Amino acid sequence: MTTTITFLGAAGTVTGSKYLVENGSTRLLIDAGMFQGDRKWNDENWREPEWDPRSVQAVLLTHAHIDHIGVLPRLSRLGLKCPIYATAATTDCSKLLLRDSARLQEEDAEFRAKKKLSRFAVPLPLYTVADAEEVIPRFRNVPFHQSIEVAPNVKATWRWMGHILGAASIELEIDGKRIIFSGDIGRYNVPILKDPEPVSFGDVLLIESTYGDKLHGDGNPEEELGKIIRETHHRHGVVLIPSFAVGRTQSLLFYLRSLKAKGEIPDIPVVIDSPMANEATKIYVSNFGEYDNESKNIYDSGKQPFVPTRLQFAKGRDDSIALNDVHDPMILIAASGMLTGGRIMHHLRNRISDPRTTLLFVGHQPAGGKGDWIMKGNKTVRLFGSEYPIRAEVRAMSGLSAHADKSELLRWCNESKGTPGKTYVVHGDPEVADAFSKTLEQQKRWSVKVPQYLEKVTV
Repeated sequence: MTTTITFLGAAGTVTGSKYLVENGSTRLLIDAGMFQGDRKWNDENWREPEWDPRSVQAVLLTHAHIDHIGVLPRLSRLGLKCPIYATAATTDCSKLLLRDSARLQEEDAEFRAKKKLSRFAVPLPLYTVADAEEVIPRFRNVPFHQSIEVAPNVKATWRWMGHILGAASIELEIDGKRIIFSGDIGRYNVPILKDPEPVSFGDVLLIESTYGDKLHGDGNPEEELGKIIRETHHRHGVVLIPSFAVGRTQSLLFYLRSLKAKGEIPDIPVVIDSPMANEATKIYVSNFGEYDNESKNIYDSGKQPFVPTRLQFAKGRDDSIALNDVHDPMILIAASGMLTGGRIMHHLRNRISDPRTTLLFVGHQPAGGKGDWIMKGNKTVRLFGSEYPIRAEVRAMSGLSAHADKSELLRWCNESKGTPGKTYVVHGDPEVADAFSKTLEQQKRWSVKVPQYLEKVTV
């Protein structure tokens, strides 16, 4: 019986990870991510699927970032009612992220309606908090390294990937075929989580390529972060950091704790303006079984790896608004990391024109998004319907990325066993995916293809 894979996302773009696997009456969804970035891809979140969500027997998740889980509530509204399989930490983080995403979408729709900023007469959220709550009871926790039957005669195994807490690759065994979904591949020799775990390749490999044409460099991210903070403090400014609430924020806290403990940065306030980041940090604290040796040693010594001195959380809306009146030096971290919404947008509006501010990007900014626009050196940025001059110093640190770079992607391929029958390069901007596919062809001699959005292939 023929097995097919349809690339419903992360093909032609770096976001929206979704893959439909079909074999006879069996239908599975690997990831269910939201598109992020420019309008073209955001509009695809509203696409009515040509397949019936009611027919899906299981959803398998690699990890909890919104570009891998973010359309689950919309699919639920369209009829998806199956179990959602994920590691325990992915389940915990997904609950936080989906509730937050739904709330942000409701608030954004209300704001756009009030300010008449939408091209639609009545702007609607992609889904509601009620939709998100409908999805959450369907999560089913899976252990690492154990083969689980996710549909009749279909098994899946999750293995460490080190990208964020709970992140995994998925090995799918279906009708005698073995398909590996890399998910997002993490970094090697960085704090907090274990290194990416090698796999045994089978008939098909889907591998991400977010940084498939780049090297993060040999610089020490802790030292670079410290230098930026000291420079900003010297001009009495604020370090404003758009950050993912899950993963990136905890990495920042780890480095900030270390820098302060060594006396390498001034003991200024560290403010996390994200209730979700607060909850995510608690999840990181409680899942020490995924720590690498360095973090485990800190934890075993009775210290918390993610608690620098003078750490504060802005919990409510009033706390967040009150930060607008703070002009003393501080490190202000807020979501979302891709500038797609959330409290960071209001802080950006308040501080982007202040030359004392450093706007520090610590993660990938999708093409066409506001972060990409700012990083390209444009002089103004449109926020909430108005243009604001960009006078803040704009900096970027790829070394804090949770994504493997080109060399690390190749290291994972080299350390894994065997040769994939066919490799599909996904989850990258088009030119990056093309470049990494050529690298695999030249260095590994693999059969490689870059799939197109909505393309269907036979395994």
